[in-house]
Order: sequence, then structure tokens, then C-alpha cells
Amino acid sequence: MEPSSDIQPSLGQLFLSFLRLGMTAFGGPSMIAYFRRVTVEQKHWMDMETFDNGVAMCQMIPGATAMQVTAYVGLKNRGVPGAAVCFIGFGLPAFLLMMVFAALFTFTHNLPAVVSAFKGLQAIIVAIVANATLSFGRTTLKNWKQLLIAAFAAALFGLNVNPVVVIFLAAIIGLILARPKQLPQDKPNAPVDYSPIKSFLAILGAAMAGFLLLFFFDRNIFNLTVLLFRIDMTAFGGGFASIPLMLHEVVDVHHWMDAATFMNGIVLGQVTPGPIVITATFIGYLLYGPWGGLIATISIFLPSFLMVIGISPFFDRLRASSWFNKAIRGVLCSFVGLLFTVIFRFASYVSWDLRTLLLAGSALVALLLKVDVFWVVVVGLIISLKLFI
Repeated sequence: MEPSSDIQPSLGQLFLSFLRLGMTAFGGPSMIAYFRRVTVEQKHWMDMETFDNGVAMCQMIPGATAMQVTAYVGLKNRGVPGAAVCFIGFGLPAFLLMMVFAALFTFTHNLPAVVSAFKGLQAIIVAIVANATLSFGRTTLKNWKQLLIAAFAAALFGLNVNPVVVIFLAAIIGLILARPKQLPQDKPNAPVDYSPIKSFLAILGAAMAGFLLLFFFDRNIFNLTVLLFRIDMTAFGGGFASIPLMLHEVVDVHHWMDAATFMNGIVLGQVTPGPIVITATFIGYLLYGPWGGLIATISIFLPSFLMVIGISPFFDRLRASSWFNKAIRGVLCSFVGLLFTVIFRFASYVSWDLRTLLLAGSALVALLLKVDVFWVVVVGLIISLKLFI
């Protein structure tokens, strides 16, 4: 694949640049602004239009948006190897930190100070999900039809209908109700670059072979792997859209851990850089140790990577389809409903009193005032240690 700029970085430069970004990637999708600054304004690795087209694509497909944008930058500069080094470099700090945190958690989660800290932080997680729901809702729900889809999804999820079924139904309703503006057709479709497709098929084939080996040698890890792979494939709207799906499957369906432990994993996911779906590493480590943490991480991120390199060549044509846009709009509306129900689910697991109510309320106000979520969690941790010990 030809680079989109006269300045073609080496694979090492791409890896180190995104490794540095990954060390400070608090705030998830908000990091995309920093990606633009580095790749477009500072390094001149691509032009603004190419970068923005990539962001649009990553927002319209399921998966961890920030991670996918890194892969897109690498893909446009150095093909699939470039996509891989950017993707791995950006996610590596979060993975390593979560592995350490998960290991420490297994030994310290019963200590009084740790119990006190997580008691307050679980209330803050309710505020974080509430803020994400408001933010996602403001940008997604533009009319009464979209609000209706969100309410329908919330009702079904509240009745414990499988989230994948809810997403499918929302896509169908989106096709029926939505009326997107006709996209301009005055420009001919760009020729399709098929060069990443061979790599896509090779990686997908290797993943299927890995699934097969796990099926025969470790059925438990196989089940976790397939589950996380499927969650990422259906998580339209970014990392936060994975949380309702993960909660439903891990806690309610398979009973691999209780809700309080799952919420603690989300807390740790918020104090590590990178996407919140790094919580999958925590789940894998607690269930099956370091090997489980590694496999869970690969499983939750691999679909995001495959979708970027597999869809990128066809995106211009896909985006021109009114059917595609209608279905995606319906799916995005459904995730507002899913997040809305998660607020109440998480709230039901918190031991509420005046202190936790004040802590959650203060956290929500801070988030609405655009305080970075990392600092909300850190300050909340300090306050929790003071209040609950």
C-alpha cells in the first residue's frame, strides 16, 4: 500500500511514536485528537482529509475506536505491518499495566484498604457510565425515532434479552424508521486496493487455527476466547459499548465472576491508559492466570484490527450505501439504551449511603465539566481511602 504522504516513517518510528502515545492515552477516544496532532501536524505522515476519513470509518464499525485509528494510520503508511506495529505499540502499555494490576488484585483484594478503595470507586464507576451514556446519547439521538430505538433496546436489555439479538433488532428497526440524507454520488468510487486482503485472510486463518487448538486442548479458555472475539465484533460505538455485552456474558450468563469483581476490573481499566476494554485482560488473568490474560487481550482486540484492514479498501463504497447507514444508526441508538440499563445494573451492586451518593454525584459533576476521567478516578481513590477505612 502506498503511503499517503511524502514522508514515509519506518516501522520502528511508527511503533515508538504510538508506544509513547499509549503511555499517556487516558480518556479513550479523546486520544484521537492527539493522534491527529502527531501524525498530521507534527510528523506529516498523512494529510488531514485522509486522517479524518479513517476516523469516520473507525467510528462506523464495531471495536475499540482509538485502537482502530492507530491501525489505520499504520496501514496508510506502511501497509499491514505498519498497522500491526501501531496497534501493538499503542495497546502495549495498557496491557502490561493491567497484567500487573490483575496480579496484585489476586493477592490484595481482601485487604481492608483495598476493599475501602473499591467501595468508593464502584460508586464512581456508576457516574462514569452515566456520563458516557449522556455523551453518547447527545451525539447519537437526534430525533424521536432514534430515541424510540434506544428505549426499545433498554427495555429488551432490562428483560435480559441477549444483547446480540437486541443489536440485530435495532439494525432492522433502523432500516425501517431512519431516513438518512442521500449521500452525494457526483464523485466516482475510488478504485479498491486489494493489497491488505491477503494479510486479512492469513491473520483470520491463523486465528481460526488458534481457536481450533484451544477447542481441543483447553475448552475453558476457548469459550472465553470466542466470547470476547464476538463481543468486539458487535461493539458498535467504541469501547464503552462493550461493557454491557461483557457484563451480560461474564456475570449473568457464564457466572465466571460476581458483579463487584467485574466492576473492580472496570475501575482498573480506567486507571490504565488506553481503551476500557482492557478490562478483558483483567477477566482473563483472574480466570486463568497470565496465559488467560494474554489470550483474552488478543481475543478482544483482534477483531478491531481485522476490521480495519479488511474494511478499509471498501469503505468508500460501503459509506455510500444508504442501507448501511440506516442499519448502523439503529445499532448506535441501541447502545445508548444498553448503557442506560448498565447504570442501574451497576448502581444495584453498590452499597449506597450518603458518602457514596456524594462521591458519585461529585464525580458526575466533574465529568460533565470535562475533568479527565483519570483524575476523577485518582482523586476518588484518595477520597475513598479517607472515607471508608
